[in-house]
Amino acid sequence: MRAMRLLKWKSDPEIVEVDTPRPGPGQVVIKVGGAGACHSDLHLLHDFDESSPLAWGPPFTLGHENAGWVHELGEGVSGLEVGQAVAVYGPWGCGTCDRCQLGMETYCENIAGAPVPGGGGGLGLDGGMAEFMLVPQARQLLPLPEGLDPVRAAPLTDAGLTPYHAVRRSWAKLAPGSTAVVIGVGGLGHVGVQILKATTATRVIAVDNRDEALQLAEECGADQMVRSGPEAAKQIRQATGGHGADVVLDFVGVDATLALGAAATRSMGDLTIVGIGGGTLPLSFFSVPYEVSIQTTYWGSRPELAEVLNLGARGLVRPKISTFPLAEGPAVYERMHKGGLQGRAVIVP
Repeated sequence: MRAMRLLKWKSDPEIVEVDTPRPGPGQVVIKVGGAGACHSDLHLLHDFDESSPLAWGPPFTLGHENAGWVHELGEGVSGLEVGQAVAVYGPWGCGTCDRCQLGMETYCENIAGAPVPGGGGGLGLDGGMAEFMLVPQARQLLPLPEGLDPVRAAPLTDAGLTPYHAVRRSWAKLAPGSTAVVIGVGGLGHVGVQILKATTATRVIAVDNRDEALQLAEECGADQMVRSGPEAAKQIRQATGGHGADVVLDFVGVDATLALGAAATRSMGDLTIVGIGGGTLPLSFFSVPYEVSIQTTYWGSRPELAEVLNLGARGLVRPKISTFPLAEGPAVYERMHKGGLQGRAVIVP
């Protein structure tokens, strides 16, 4: 079968022929219906090498946002049927530690017992940018709700799940009368706007430096658009009666956006860093308003993915997607690197 693989660090992905996977006991092979192209993959292509703090490396098939149909069941697998539409929960932990028992396999504390330490399909093991994909444990597959097809479900497994987890943990601070700020209206940020509008009564302010991104934010339901720059924090505080935002979600994570988040967050608010832009935020007693909670998040839990898929099936969360055949996959990453894609690109093998 054909697959788009990263063959070595600091190289472009290549379409190559590989063996079609067969499932062992407890495993499942799916026929891939859609595989999302994530901006974080660019870091795999350009920023990592043998000295990077990862316990895995190439070669492997890209694609950690995946959905499709059950193709073949391994011995002992129950609860799934051949032909059933499913989404893949991307982070693969040991399945038995405290965090995995909660469904938070992103934070597995027994990485030696995981299929690949700290990774998953498309992150050290073969992902979904291929005709077929091997899933090592049946628990990592969630049946798709009626009305949700694999192409639209694929980006929900990361571009939906990641902002959903970040928003969900701040629900208590997003009551009517509150304000949430979304910094960066890209592949994750535009879905974050939709999730805020679908699950809370908060007012949403979207921040970006691109006209097309601010237009997308408005289409997704944002109440106010602010262009990033020296006046952005002032405008956010003016829009909130001088208080600042109860929750700020930074989907970029560079120095400038982190500084904006710190300047725009209300006392006792949440500043959640989702983007992996590599920025840093100096922290001292007076550098942020009192009792601001600052946290990073990574992906989300299996139970949360079920909730995201429900929102997607009901049409409450619909990522803006563009579809491409597998043969155009390398060009998709090149366009993404140049900033030429809006929303989420989905590879359809």
